[in-house]
Amino acid sequence: MKIRTKFVLVVLPVMIVSIVLVGASSFFLATSGINRIAREFLGFKINQLETYAVNQYRLLVDNGLQNSEEFIQATKGSVQDYASSLTRSGSERIFAVDADGNLEMNSGDLEILEEERAVLADLYARDPDSLQEISIGGEIRVGRGFRFEPFQWYVLVTELRSAYFQDINRITTRTLYLLAGAILVATLVLFYFTGRLTRPLNTIVQTMREIISTSDLSQTVPVEYNDETGTLAHTFNIMTGELDKAYQEIKRFARDAAIAEHKEKKVRQIFQKYVPQELIDRFFQSPESMLVGEDRVLAILFSDIRSFTTISEAMHPSDLVNQLNVYFDIMVEIIMKHGGIVDKYIGDAIMAIFGAPVKHDDDALRAVNAGLDMVEALVEFNKAQRAKGFPEFLTGIGINYGIVTVGNIGAEKKMDYTVIGDMVNLASRLEGLTKEYRQELIISESLQRKVAEYYPTRHIDTVTVKGKTRGIKIYAVRRDLDARTAEAWEIHQGAMDAYFPGRDFQTAARRFRQVLEIFPEDYIAAAMIAQCEEFIQNPPPDDWNGVKKMKTK
Repeated sequence: MKIRTKFVLVVLPVMIVSIVLVGASSFFLATSGINRIAREFLGFKINQLETYAVNQYRLLVDNGLQNSEEFIQATKGSVQDYASSLTRSGSERIFAVDADGNLEMNSGDLEILEEERAVLADLYARDPDSLQEISIGGEIRVGRGFRFEPFQWYVLVTELRSAYFQDINRITTRTLYLLAGAILVATLVLFYFTGRLTRPLNTIVQTMREIISTSDLSQTVPVEYNDETGTLAHTFNIMTGELDKAYQEIKRFARDAAIAEHKEKKVRQIFQKYVPQELIDRFFQSPESMLVGEDRVLAILFSDIRSFTTISEAMHPSDLVNQLNVYFDIMVEIIMKHGGIVDKYIGDAIMAIFGAPVKHDDDALRAVNAGLDMVEALVEFNKAQRAKGFPEFLTGIGINYGIVTVGNIGAEKKMDYTVIGDMVNLASRLEGLTKEYRQELIISESLQRKVAEYYPTRHIDTVTVKGKTRGIKIYAVRRDLDARTAEAWEIHQGAMDAYFPGRDFQTAARRFRQVLEIFPEDYIAAAMIAQCEEFIQNPPPDDWNGVKKMKTK
């Protein structure tokens, strides 16, 4: 809403109220005066008529004729003639009624309706002294009356209501016209002066819009008045001048920033080939934080191509490099899709982490999703390999979850953002166990606890990897199971429970054979049967804890 409109909305009601109050006061004074005069004039006629009637009747009494019907009628006729002489308008009527409301005397043509007689009879009984509004002959009349006992009359001096109030109505109409005219003139004058007062503000607004549309800060506004609006215009001109200077500086800084951003973009494009995008982002946001190591719980994934030496011997070097890059593109895309970053390439192996530098609540699940997607993507990759006449890539993936140390590690001249710790080494050992147990994907017990509610897992064995003394459970994991596989995995778990801690190797072997009946080529079940048969022949010591010690990496 414009300030001019606000000003009018504030001032105009005050002006209107003032004008209305003045007009209303004048109106009420005039109407009350006219009304008083009219009532007094009616009262005067009543007094004159009552005095005349009393004097006429006194003549009868003084002459002893009050019982003469002839002279009484003559006296009534005289009173009626006198009443007629008091009327001044064609609508004025002076009449008298008896106790039943019947018309006894009338100064002109007048007809009393049947339903009006009761009202007149009530007036006769009450003899009110105040101004009355009554319906006579179907017309509303205003009048006053008195009771004249010698004739048993109630005399009324009346005038039509429209005639009685016509002067008041005329004053009302003129007053309304005068009020409307005064309000109109006041409104026009108010709009004119508010327009002049707000013109400097409108000029400033228009200049600001032009500056916004053209970015030309050299424009100024005229100083029209020596008041607050003039001060505002002068201050506005100073402000635009200062803004123009600042704008030139900003353009220079923006140009320098654009050059710096272009350089940064080039650096990012170069480093993205060697350093994960999230790591680059974190470095540019807070370079000093990258120099501090920290302990963090995250998931570590190792993936390795089995028998890569044999594959490399079967392929031309250029073909090998090309296909290896295609393989890395697919696997790295999957890792990054699930929020992981590639820590490093170790020959044909990939080491990835989930949870650094950006941590997520579901890093464990993200890592397993990535591993499952990598297994499925390898199937399609190998179809393309066969179509080109190239050997297939067989991989093993190991994933662990635990506390590691993460940060920039290395020499002053060459540092890597990486993770170190036992959990990293264990993840590498799990990848190695995929070949031992002929599995595509093996996860640790700590990771299994995080994802068991999302994916079915199979307890493969409990082992101590090389360099460790404490046994850990290792698991296979699938995205989902069909009915036969689910049955086999359930039987397998019962066999593992009988194997350890049950030490019932015969029951365990029998159940592992049930797994082989469902899947005759299940390597894990066959290996566990061989282990059970060994323990049946040569039982393990009493302190045996069900752990198999691995001698190779």
